[in-house]
Amino acid sequence: MPQRQGVLAIIPARSGSKSVPHKNIRLFRGKPLIAHSIEQGLAAGNVDRVLVSTDSAEYARIARDAGADVPFLRPDAIAQDLSTDIEVFVHALDWLQQNEGYRPELCLHLRPTYPLRTVADIEGAVELLLARPDVDSVRSVAPAPHTPYKMWRLDEPSGLLRPLLESGIPEAHNLARQALPTVYLQNAAIDVVRAEVVMNARSMTGSRILPYRMSDIHDIDTEFDFAAAAWNADGAPPRGKTFVFSLGALVAQGTEGDLANALPNPGAISVLNRLHALGNTVVVHCCGEAGTAATDPVTRRLGEWGVTYHRLVWGRPQADFVVDDGMIPPFALQRWLGGAL
Repeated sequence: MPQRQGVLAIIPARSGSKSVPHKNIRLFRGKPLIAHSIEQGLAAGNVDRVLVSTDSAEYARIARDAGADVPFLRPDAIAQDLSTDIEVFVHALDWLQQNEGYRPELCLHLRPTYPLRTVADIEGAVELLLARPDVDSVRSVAPAPHTPYKMWRLDEPSGLLRPLLESGIPEAHNLARQALPTVYLQNAAIDVVRAEVVMNARSMTGSRILPYRMSDIHDIDTEFDFAAAAWNADGAPPRGKTFVFSLGALVAQGTEGDLANALPNPGAISVLNRLHALGNTVVVHCCGEAGTAATDPVTRRLGEWGVTYHRLVWGRPQADFVVDDGMIPPFALQRWLGGAL
């Protein structure tokens, strides 16, 4: 029988991210993203061991430099886009049992994509499960930004809308949000689960789950998420950065095709102008062939719209942040930075 030894933190960090390439080792506040979760796990007083499961020798080196234990490389078969957390945890626990005779009592799941959690939150979630032997797991949650009582699905083949939730609340979709039940969303910051639940039930939660309530959701899955987390880390607006705005981001939706008659996007332009005023470098980029004949009408329209920028370029240059529909949508930039800007 394996020896049961306290709390094991497992940090999954595969190398094949598509949305943000190599996001797990991308620099965040001066250090690789994964290093934040490693340091938090090591600093938690009730965590006994911090292990990184990765398929990359480079990631393994970075993780060891940050203080983590990396006793194996994860097989490629469970390091794919559709690989699941349960596969990663079962593999890690199997390897530790077979090679070290080691089995923890609790497994702490720290995703490297949530660098803004606190050590106190980690310790609190672990203590919550230790104090409740009748419970299978603890999962961190935050108030959901949107209520599912106002969400719909499309009924086929009638094509009619039907409420997503058949809640028993008459016309819940027509009620004020304040009159509806409070709903929580798992925020991906901290999960704690009993090792026997992982191995015997092949589940990351089991059936009896306690909430660990948090106020925010700062999981990083896209370039926009990365930018939002970076700015929210210290609450200060960005300064000294380079922002590239596509011309399309500055044009009202549906009017992009004809520059002479295009309408401005006031929200995106106001954010651009504020970023410029804060001392950031602002570049507007266009598609097509560069040249005076092409540049003049663009420059004229940007002037009419009151856009303050440093230069106009054809083809997207290197930048800290790119604002367009494919990277950081202008409406999202306005929403996340509205308070700071």
